[in-house]
Amino acid sequence: MGIYIAGTGLFTPNESISNEELVKSYNAYADLFNQQNKEAIEKGDLEELTYSSADFIYKASGIESRYVLSKEGILDPQRMKPKFEKRKDNEPSIQAEIAIKASKEALKNANIEIDQVDGLICACSNLQRAYPAVSIEVQQELGIQGYAYDMNVACSSATFGMQNAVNDIKAGVAETILVVNPEICTAHLNFKDRDGHFIFGDVCTAVVITKVNDSSKENFEVLDTKLKTSFSNNIRNNFGFISKNEDLDLYSDDQLFKQEGRKVFKQVVPMVEELIANHLKENNLLVSDIKRLWLHQANLSMNSLIAKRLLGRDPNEDEMPTVLNRYANTSSAGSIIAFHKYSEDFRKGDLGVICSFGAGYSVGSIIVQKT
Repeated sequence: MGIYIAGTGLFTPNESISNEELVKSYNAYADLFNQQNKEAIEKGDLEELTYSSADFIYKASGIESRYVLSKEGILDPQRMKPKFEKRKDNEPSIQAEIAIKASKEALKNANIEIDQVDGLICACSNLQRAYPAVSIEVQQELGIQGYAYDMNVACSSATFGMQNAVNDIKAGVAETILVVNPEICTAHLNFKDRDGHFIFGDVCTAVVITKVNDSSKENFEVLDTKLKTSFSNNIRNNFGFISKNEDLDLYSDDQLFKQEGRKVFKQVVPMVEELIANHLKENNLLVSDIKRLWLHQANLSMNSLIAKRLLGRDPNEDEMPTVLNRYANTSSAGSIIAFHKYSEDFRKGDLGVICSFGAGYSVGSIIVQKT
Protein backbone atom coordinates (compact mmCIF):
# COMPACT_ATOMS: atom_id res chain seq x y z
CA MET A 1 0.00 0.00 0.00
CA GLY A 2 1.40 3.36 -1.03
CA ILE A 3 1.03 6.42 1.21
CA TYR A 4 1.36 9.86 -0.32
CA ILE A 5 1.82 13.54 0.33
CA ALA A 6 -1.07 14.75 -1.80
CA GLY A 7 -0.75 18.47 -1.12
CA THR A 8 0.68 21.16 1.12
CA GLY A 9 -0.52 24.57 2.27
CA LEU A 10 1.16 27.66 3.65
CA PHE A 11 -0.14 30.64 5.60
CA THR A 12 2.22 33.61 5.70
CA PRO A 13 1.39 36.68 7.84
CA ASN A 14 0.97 40.01 6.09
CA GLU A 15 3.55 41.80 8.22
CA SER A 16 7.30 41.29 8.20
CA ILE A 17 10.25 42.72 10.12
CA SER A 18 13.66 43.27 8.56
CA ASN A 19 16.88 42.84 10.50
CA GLU A 20 17.35 46.59 10.37
CA GLU A 21 13.94 47.25 11.94
CA LEU A 22 14.53 44.65 14.64
CA VAL A 23 17.97 46.03 15.48
CA LYS A 24 16.66 49.58 15.74
CA SER A 25 14.05 48.42 18.27
CA TYR A 26 16.49 46.30 20.27
CA ASN A 27 19.12 49.03 20.44
CA ALA A 28 16.49 51.51 21.66
CA TYR A 29 15.55 49.00 24.35
CA ALA A 30 19.23 48.58 25.28
CA ASP A 31 19.55 52.36 25.72
CA LEU A 32 16.48 52.40 27.98
CA PHE A 33 17.76 49.47 30.04
CA ASN A 34 21.22 50.95 30.47
CA GLN A 35 19.78 54.33 31.45
CA GLN A 36 17.30 52.85 33.94
CA ASN A 37 19.97 50.62 35.50
CA LYS A 38 22.90 53.03 35.32
CA GLU A 39 23.74 52.84 39.01
CA ALA A 40 23.63 49.03 39.17
CA ILE A 41 25.75 48.80 36.03
CA GLU A 42 28.35 51.17 37.48
CA LYS A 43 28.49 49.08 40.68
CA GLY A 44 28.98 45.93 38.65
CA ASP A 45 25.69 44.36 39.75
CA LEU A 46 24.36 44.31 36.17
CA GLU A 47 26.02 44.08 32.79
CA GLU A 48 25.50 46.87 30.29
CA LEU A 49 23.55 45.77 27.23
CA THR A 50 25.48 46.09 23.98
CA TYR A 51 24.01 46.92 20.59
CA SER A 52 22.93 44.37 18.03
CA SER A 53 23.43 44.83 14.27
CA ALA A 54 21.91 43.54 11.05
CA ASP A 55 25.33 42.27 9.98
CA PHE A 56 25.73 40.31 13.22
CA ILE A 57 22.32 38.68 12.77
CA TYR A 58 22.98 37.63 9.17
CA LYS A 59 26.43 36.24 9.91
CA ALA A 60 25.15 34.33 12.94
CA SER A 61 22.09 32.82 11.25
CA GLY A 62 21.59 33.65 7.58
CA ILE A 63 18.34 35.44 8.49
CA GLU A 64 17.45 38.73 6.76
CA SER A 65 13.79 39.14 7.77
CA ARG A 66 10.86 37.32 9.33
CA TYR A 67 7.06 37.30 8.99
CA VAL A 68 5.13 38.11 12.17
CA LEU A 69 1.54 38.32 13.37
CA SER A 70 2.15 41.42 15.52
CA LYS A 71 4.79 43.81 14.25
CA GLU A 72 3.93 46.88 16.32
CA GLY A 73 4.22 45.16 19.70
CA ILE A 74 7.56 43.57 18.88
CA LEU A 75 9.11 46.84 17.69
CA ASP A 76 7.95 48.85 20.70
CA PRO A 77 11.05 49.27 22.96
CA GLN A 78 8.70 49.62 25.94
CA ARG A 79 7.01 46.28 25.16
CA MET A 80 9.29 43.98 23.12
CA LYS A 81 6.70 41.26 22.50
CA PRO A 82 3.71 40.66 20.20
CA LYS A 83 0.38 42.20 21.14
CA PHE A 84 -2.72 40.04 20.72
CA GLU A 85 -6.27 40.90 21.70
CA LYS A 86 -7.95 38.46 24.09
CA ARG A 87 -10.51 36.40 22.22
CA LYS A 88 -13.74 34.99 23.60
CA ASP A 89 -14.00 31.26 24.08
CA ASN A 90 -16.56 31.03 21.27
CA GLU A 91 -14.22 32.77 18.81
CA PRO A 92 -11.55 30.89 16.83
CA SER A 93 -8.20 30.95 18.61
CA ILE A 94 -5.22 32.55 16.87
CA GLN A 95 -3.57 29.20 16.22
CA ALA A 96 -6.79 27.68 14.91
CA GLU A 97 -7.33 30.65 12.61
CA ILE A 98 -3.98 30.33 10.85
CA ALA A 99 -4.23 26.52 10.83
CA ILE A 100 -7.57 26.72 9.02
CA LYS A 101 -6.09 28.96 6.32
CA ALA A 102 -3.11 26.68 5.67
CA SER A 103 -5.34 23.59 5.80
CA LYS A 104 -7.76 24.90 3.19
CA GLU A 105 -4.90 25.59 0.79
CA ALA A 106 -3.41 22.13 1.37
CA LEU A 107 -6.74 20.42 0.72
CA LYS A 108 -7.27 22.47 -2.43
CA ASN A 109 -3.80 21.60 -3.71
CA ALA A 110 -4.43 17.94 -2.88
CA ASN A 111 -7.81 17.96 -4.67
CA ILE A 112 -9.33 16.38 -1.57
CA GLU A 113 -12.69 17.29 -0.06
CA ILE A 114 -13.32 17.81 3.65
CA ASP A 115 -15.50 14.69 3.87
CA GLN A 116 -12.55 12.59 2.70
CA VAL A 117 -10.42 13.59 5.70
CA ASP A 118 -10.53 11.10 8.57
CA GLY A 119 -8.23 12.76 11.08
CA LEU A 120 -6.28 15.89 11.92
CA ILE A 121 -3.00 16.26 13.82
CA CYS A 122 -1.90 19.66 15.12
CA ALA A 123 1.87 19.32 15.52
CA CYS A 124 3.84 22.38 16.61
CA SER A 125 6.43 23.66 19.08
CA ASN A 126 4.02 25.44 21.41
CA LEU A 127 0.27 25.42 22.00
CA GLN A 128 -1.62 28.44 23.27
CA ARG A 129 -3.66 26.43 25.76
CA ALA A 130 -3.74 23.03 27.41
CA TYR A 131 -7.29 22.09 26.41
CA PRO A 132 -9.53 21.74 24.57
CA ALA A 133 -7.07 20.66 21.88
CA VAL A 134 -6.41 23.22 19.15
CA SER A 135 -6.61 20.35 16.66
CA ILE A 136 -10.19 19.57 17.69
CA GLU A 137 -11.08 23.25 17.33
CA VAL A 138 -9.65 23.22 13.79
CA GLN A 139 -11.48 19.96 13.10
CA GLN A 140 -14.74 21.59 14.16
CA GLU A 141 -14.19 24.74 12.10
CA LEU A 142 -13.32 22.75 8.97
CA GLY A 143 -16.13 20.23 9.43
CA ILE A 144 -13.89 17.16 9.58
CA GLN A 145 -15.36 13.97 11.00
CA GLY A 146 -13.27 11.38 12.83
CA TYR A 147 -10.59 12.39 15.31
CA ALA A 148 -7.98 15.06 16.05
CA TYR A 149 -5.19 15.58 18.56
CA ASP A 150 -2.32 17.92 19.44
CA MET A 151 1.34 16.93 19.72
CA ASN A 152 4.62 18.68 20.41
CA VAL A 153 8.15 17.59 19.57
CA ALA A 154 9.37 21.18 19.19
CA CYS A 155 11.05 21.85 15.83
CA SER A 156 10.58 18.23 14.76
CA SER A 157 6.82 18.28 15.32
CA ALA A 158 5.91 18.30 11.61
CA THR A 159 7.90 15.21 10.63
CA PHE A 160 6.87 13.37 13.80
CA GLY A 161 3.25 14.29 13.05
CA MET A 162 3.61 13.06 9.48
CA GLN A 163 4.97 9.73 10.72
CA ASN A 164 1.98 9.42 13.06
CA ALA A 165 -0.29 10.03 10.08
CA VAL A 166 1.53 7.40 8.03
CA ASN A 167 1.28 4.90 10.88
CA ASP A 168 -2.45 5.54 11.34
CA ILE A 169 -3.04 4.94 7.65
CA LYS A 170 -0.96 1.75 7.69
CA ALA A 171 -2.94 0.54 10.70
CA GLY A 172 -6.23 1.11 8.89
CA VAL A 173 -7.38 3.79 11.32
CA ALA A 174 -7.69 6.36 8.52
CA GLU A 175 -7.22 6.83 4.80
CA THR A 176 -6.50 10.58 4.77
CA ILE A 177 -5.03 12.72 7.54
CA LEU A 178 -4.33 16.44 7.68
CA VAL A 179 -1.21 17.51 9.60
CA VAL A 180 -1.07 21.22 10.53
CA ASN A 181 1.78 23.22 12.07
CA PRO A 182 0.62 26.60 13.43
CA GLU A 183 3.84 28.20 14.64
CA ILE A 184 3.52 31.52 16.50
CA CYS A 185 7.15 31.46 17.55
CA THR A 186 7.44 35.18 18.30
CA ALA A 187 5.11 34.69 21.27
CA HIS A 188 7.71 32.62 23.14
CA LEU A 189 10.82 34.48 21.96
CA ASN A 190 12.77 36.83 24.23
CA PHE A 191 13.14 39.99 22.16
CA LYS A 192 15.27 41.49 24.95
CA ASP A 193 17.99 38.89 24.40
CA ARG A 194 20.66 40.09 21.96
CA ASP A 195 21.81 36.55 21.18
CA GLY A 196 18.35 35.29 20.27
CA HIS A 197 15.96 38.17 19.53
CA PHE A 198 16.24 37.62 15.77
CA ILE A 199 15.72 33.86 15.58
CA PHE A 200 12.00 33.25 15.04
CA GLY A 201 9.12 34.15 12.75
CA ASP A 202 5.42 33.19 12.55
CA VAL A 203 3.78 30.95 9.95
CA CYS A 204 1.56 27.90 9.48
CA THR A 205 1.99 24.92 7.19
CA ALA A 206 -0.30 21.99 6.43
CA VAL A 207 0.27 18.61 4.77
CA VAL A 208 -2.30 16.13 3.44
CA ILE A 209 -1.21 12.51 3.92
CA THR A 210 -3.31 9.88 2.15
CA LYS A 211 -3.35 6.38 0.70
CA VAL A 212 -5.66 7.58 -2.07
CA ASN A 213 -3.40 8.10 -5.09
CA ASP A 214 -5.12 10.35 -7.62
CA SER A 215 -3.68 9.05 -10.89
CA SER A 216 -4.59 12.32 -12.57
CA LYS A 217 -2.37 14.25 -10.16
CA GLU A 218 1.33 13.97 -9.37
CA ASN A 219 2.00 13.17 -5.71
CA PHE A 220 4.96 12.33 -3.51
CA GLU A 221 5.02 8.81 -2.14
CA VAL A 222 6.31 8.47 1.41
CA LEU A 223 8.87 5.67 1.06
CA ASP A 224 9.97 5.58 4.69
CA THR A 225 10.19 7.57 7.92
CA LYS A 226 12.75 7.57 10.73
CA LEU A 227 12.79 9.35 14.10
CA LYS A 228 15.33 9.84 16.88
CA THR A 229 15.36 11.68 20.21
CA SER A 230 18.04 12.34 22.82
CA PHE A 231 17.39 14.47 25.92
CA SER A 232 19.15 17.83 26.19
CA ASN A 233 18.61 21.06 28.14
CA ASN A 234 20.47 23.11 25.54
CA ILE A 235 17.20 24.27 23.96
CA ARG A 236 14.57 24.89 26.62
CA ASN A 237 11.39 26.76 27.51
CA ASN A 238 10.28 26.39 31.15
CA PHE A 239 6.83 27.96 30.83
CA GLY A 240 4.01 25.64 31.82
CA PHE A 241 1.06 25.12 34.11
CA ILE A 242 3.34 24.40 37.08
CA SER A 243 5.10 27.78 36.78
CA LYS A 244 2.52 29.84 38.68
CA ASN A 245 2.51 27.27 41.50
CA GLU A 246 6.25 27.76 41.92
CA ASP A 247 5.58 31.47 42.57
CA LEU A 248 7.69 32.40 39.58
CA ASP A 249 7.63 35.58 37.53
CA LEU A 250 5.72 34.38 34.47
CA TYR A 251 7.29 37.18 32.43
CA SER A 252 10.89 36.33 33.32
CA ASP A 253 13.50 35.24 30.77
CA ASP A 254 13.33 31.71 32.20
CA GLN A 255 9.76 31.36 30.91
CA LEU A 256 10.77 32.01 27.29
CA PHE A 257 12.88 30.29 24.64
CA LYS A 258 16.55 29.94 25.51
CA GLN A 259 19.39 27.95 24.04
CA GLU A 260 23.11 27.25 24.20
CA GLY A 261 23.66 27.87 20.51
CA ARG A 262 27.24 26.65 20.18
CA LYS A 263 26.49 23.42 22.03
CA VAL A 264 23.39 22.84 19.90
CA PHE A 265 25.38 23.33 16.71
CA LYS A 266 28.15 20.97 17.81
CA GLN A 267 25.81 18.21 18.98
CA VAL A 268 22.91 18.37 16.53
CA VAL A 269 24.88 18.46 13.26
CA PRO A 270 26.39 14.95 13.66
CA MET A 271 23.11 13.63 15.04
CA VAL A 272 21.19 14.76 11.94
CA GLU A 273 23.90 13.65 9.52
CA GLU A 274 24.03 10.18 11.07
CA LEU A 275 20.25 9.74 11.07
CA ILE A 276 19.84 10.74 7.41
CA ALA A 277 22.81 8.61 6.32
CA ASN A 278 21.50 5.56 8.19
CA HIS A 279 17.97 6.17 6.92
CA LEU A 280 19.15 6.15 3.31
CA LYS A 281 21.32 3.07 3.89
CA GLU A 282 18.38 1.19 5.43
CA ASN A 283 16.45 1.88 2.22
CA ASN A 284 19.34 0.84 -0.06
CA LEU A 285 19.80 4.40 -1.22
CA LEU A 286 22.94 6.48 -1.72
CA VAL A 287 23.18 10.16 -0.92
CA SER A 288 23.82 10.67 -4.64
CA ASP A 289 20.35 9.22 -5.32
CA ILE A 290 18.76 12.16 -3.49
CA LYS A 291 17.87 15.19 -5.59
CA ARG A 292 17.06 17.54 -2.70
CA LEU A 293 17.27 17.96 1.06
CA TRP A 294 14.44 19.99 2.59
CA LEU A 295 16.04 20.73 5.95
CA HIS A 296 14.81 22.43 9.11
CA GLN A 297 15.29 26.17 8.67
CA ALA A 298 17.13 27.25 11.83
CA ASN A 299 20.63 28.24 10.81
CA LEU A 300 22.23 28.47 7.39
CA SER A 301 25.70 27.40 8.55
CA MET A 302 24.24 24.38 10.33
CA ASN A 303 22.31 23.25 7.26
CA SER A 304 25.29 23.81 4.98
CA LEU A 305 27.52 21.70 7.22
CA ILE A 306 24.97 18.88 7.47
CA ALA A 307 24.61 18.80 3.69
CA LYS A 308 28.37 19.05 3.15
CA ARG A 309 29.05 16.12 5.48
CA LEU A 310 26.44 14.04 3.66
CA LEU A 311 27.45 15.01 0.13
CA GLY A 312 31.20 15.21 0.71
CA ARG A 313 31.19 18.70 -0.81
CA ASP A 314 29.45 22.04 -0.50
CA PRO A 315 25.76 21.83 -1.47
CA ASN A 316 24.25 24.04 -4.15
CA GLU A 317 20.96 25.91 -3.78
CA ASP A 318 19.09 23.29 -5.77
CA GLU A 319 20.21 20.50 -3.45
CA MET A 320 19.52 22.44 -0.24
CA PRO A 321 16.93 25.19 -0.77
CA THR A 322 16.69 27.90 1.86
CA VAL A 323 13.71 29.95 3.06
CA LEU A 324 15.40 30.93 6.31
CA ASN A 325 16.54 34.27 4.91
CA ARG A 326 12.93 35.44 4.42
CA TYR A 327 11.01 33.45 7.05
CA ALA A 328 13.63 33.07 9.83
CA ASN A 329 13.27 29.99 12.04
CA THR A 330 9.63 28.90 11.97
CA SER A 331 10.24 25.82 14.10
CA SER A 332 8.46 22.70 12.80
CA ALA A 333 7.11 24.52 9.73
CA GLY A 334 10.50 25.37 8.22
CA SER A 335 11.25 22.16 6.34
CA ILE A 336 7.64 22.04 5.12
CA ILE A 337 7.88 25.60 3.76
CA ALA A 338 11.01 24.56 1.87
CA PHE A 339 9.21 21.49 0.48
CA HIS A 340 6.10 23.53 -0.36
CA LYS A 341 8.07 26.11 -2.32
CA TYR A 342 10.77 23.93 -3.86
CA SER A 343 9.29 20.64 -5.02
CA GLU A 344 7.30 21.48 -8.15
CA ASP A 345 10.27 20.85 -10.45
CA PHE A 346 10.54 17.20 -9.42
CA ARG A 347 9.98 14.60 -12.13
CA LYS A 348 8.65 11.07 -11.76
CA GLY A 349 11.10 8.96 -9.79
CA ASP A 350 13.01 11.86 -8.24
CA LEU A 351 13.88 11.35 -4.56
CA GLY A 352 14.11 13.82 -1.70
CA VAL A 353 14.41 13.95 2.09
CA ILE A 354 12.34 16.14 4.41
CA CYS A 355 14.22 16.48 7.68
CA SER A 356 13.46 18.52 10.78
CA PHE A 357 15.46 18.72 14.00
CA GLY A 358 15.68 20.73 17.18
CA ALA A 359 14.77 20.80 20.86
CA GLY A 360 14.61 17.52 22.67
CA TYR A 361 16.96 16.84 20.94
CA SER A 362 14.77 15.42 18.18
CA VAL A 363 15.24 14.52 14.52
CA GLY A 364 12.68 13.35 11.98
CA SER A 365 13.45 12.18 8.43
CA ILE A 366 11.01 11.36 5.63
CA ILE A 367 12.14 9.93 2.29
CA VAL A 368 9.77 10.82 -0.55
CA GLN A 369 9.60 10.00 -4.26
CA LYS A 370 7.70 11.80 -7.00
CA THR A 371 5.04 9.59 -8.57
